[in-house]
Amino acid sequence: MLLSIALIVIVGIVFGGVCRKIHFPPLFGMILGGVLIGPYVLNLIDPTIQSNSADIRKAALIVILIRAGLKLNLSDLKKAGRPSILMCFLPACFEIAGMIILAPKIIGLSYTEAAILGAVTGAVSPAVIVPRMIRLIDEKRGTQKAIPQMILAGASVDDVFVIVMFTAFTGIEQGEKISALSIMNIPLSILTGIIIGITGGYILSFVYKYLKTDPIISSLIILSAGFVLSAVENKFGEVFPFASMIAVMCMGTAVKRKLPDTAAVLSEKFGSVWTAAEIFLFVLVGACVSVQSLQNAGVKTILLLLCVLCFRAVGVVLCMLFTPLNFKERLFCVIAYMPKATVQAAIGGIPLAMGLACGEEVLAVSVIAILLTAPLGAFAIDLSYKKLLSRD
Repeated sequence: MLLSIALIVIVGIVFGGVCRKIHFPPLFGMILGGVLIGPYVLNLIDPTIQSNSADIRKAALIVILIRAGLKLNLSDLKKAGRPSILMCFLPACFEIAGMIILAPKIIGLSYTEAAILGAVTGAVSPAVIVPRMIRLIDEKRGTQKAIPQMILAGASVDDVFVIVMFTAFTGIEQGEKISALSIMNIPLSILTGIIIGITGGYILSFVYKYLKTDPIISSLIILSAGFVLSAVENKFGEVFPFASMIAVMCMGTAVKRKLPDTAAVLSEKFGSVWTAAEIFLFVLVGACVSVQSLQNAGVKTILLLLCVLCFRAVGVVLCMLFTPLNFKERLFCVIAYMPKATVQAAIGGIPLAMGLACGEEVLAVSVIAILLTAPLGAFAIDLSYKKLLSRD
């Protein structure tokens, strides 16, 4: 196991460094390195790590969401208003609709199967988007109009919406009836996540203020709190709708609101932690990629993904209507809302495991979505943000 951990780190650093040298997103190299050492190629990763890959990836995601919360000003988010709410679900709805319209014609799925596929591909990747939006906030690019804050918040809530829709669609395919309660779980889980996260953040602020803890200890405390929130969702999520990832980010936001100086110190510490967490996240995402699924996917799959991304772009543009954003800023929002990785790696194989007839197609499209949109989306954001967003 220790050898596998060392291998993951070395592969992530080397492959990411090579991509950085050629001015390509390091995460592309990390994903390719993960594919290479994963179970479908060289099979060099210890089975223990493979079996716990989802938990490790979630831990890495918690790190970046805590840092996002520590950077997010509620007053800035209020500036975005209506568009920030629409970004949480409207682009995903358009992508799912596009998949329902096009997938039956292009790859021969039924409408319900197409809806399942749309729900899998409809989520954006916080792991790709959030670090870049944090960098924009640090550089004060587009922050006057709350552009990075809006995208950051939307990318976190978008995943919750899509996963609930995925659960509903797979239930329909298995013969279950969709209920009003399952639909109500979407706003309910978001609301409870916000409330619990803010409450936890205020409690942590009290601890930090009166116990005067060391910054490293403070970082460990809030990180442990994030892990606890995730564990609570895993154990009680079916009984009590609760979006732990939203709670994690809101917890950091509450700490920033109460203790801005402490939040600044913690954000710097988590920036260092993210350097290591990013390697594990994307190498293990790559390790989930099935080479067989890549071979099964053809030109039609790529065409389908490009088409539904156009549907998604329309959804993003509609979110920006009646806002002060100019053409360049709206174009940036479309680009920034393209990358996919973590959710597709997490749920792309579930339909196949459930024995659904569309399982192979869903897995193949999920793999292509990761390899196509994660590096290209990251590259497009890195290349365009200085040209499309003004410095405040």
